[in-house]
Amino acid sequence: MAEGDSVARLAARLDTATAGALITRSDVRHPRFATVDLAGQRIREWRARGKHLLTRTDAGLTVHSHLRMSGSWSVLRPGRRLPARVLPQLRIAVHLDDGRTLVGVALPVLTVLRTSDERAVVGHLGPDLLGTDAADGIAAAVARVAAAGEDAVVAALLDQRRVAGLGNMWAQELLFLHGVSPWRAAGSVDGLEVLLTDARRRLRHAVSENPSQNTTGLPRPRHWVYGRARRPCLRCGTPIAFRAAERTAHGRETWWCPACQT
Repeated sequence: MAEGDSVARLAARLDTATAGALITRSDVRHPRFATVDLAGQRIREWRARGKHLLTRTDAGLTVHSHLRMSGSWSVLRPGRRLPARVLPQLRIAVHLDDGRTLVGVALPVLTVLRTSDERAVVGHLGPDLLGTDAADGIAAAVARVAAAGEDAVVAALLDQRRVAGLGNMWAQELLFLHGVSPWRAAGSVDGLEVLLTDARRRLRHAVSENPSQNTTGLPRPRHWVYGRARRPCLRCGTPIAFRAAERTAHGRETWWCPACQT
């Protein structure tokens, strides 16, 4: 699943490429929104909210999408077409006045609604670690994560209703870097403010400077625990522990160092 920094980076790239462009034709391949016509509207901006992508037009409409594991957005140059094998996965095509085409492929979530109603699709989200609103403060995020009580802290960090933007890689790596077992009760973790402040810093750095999401600073391995089951911990040499998604209450693969994370 795309991490919050990946979605923010995509929003910034698409905003730079297409903000202000006039839409000449649109094709929304979704049963609920197949009759939507965006022709004559200009793309006002692209914005990320957690892992959600919001495409706003000057007519007060928003195309809301979520990439999850499969989705993508790209801009096709004039004359370019999607490969035939990809066409069945096309969910939306937005044709621009300069001949380019915006295409959303394999989007598991796609909604068209009034911009004033965006809360209906993103209002459930917790504070956004890449957000700028007052409601996106670290203190609010700390309170929501701590309120998970006896739930595992890794599950609380991944719950987008508590804090928006962290995906599985960042959650695993941050817990290692701060010496916290993923299985600790969220309400018992000291230093959540430090951890989430570090999370915000790292996500912001990843948006602008570190698109590879390298957490070790090494060419290899790029991560401390994520994806490193049974390999030696880079700090203490203990084999990295692993639990498959189906064996966790939060349904995500989990890695940790039994010695460094307590």
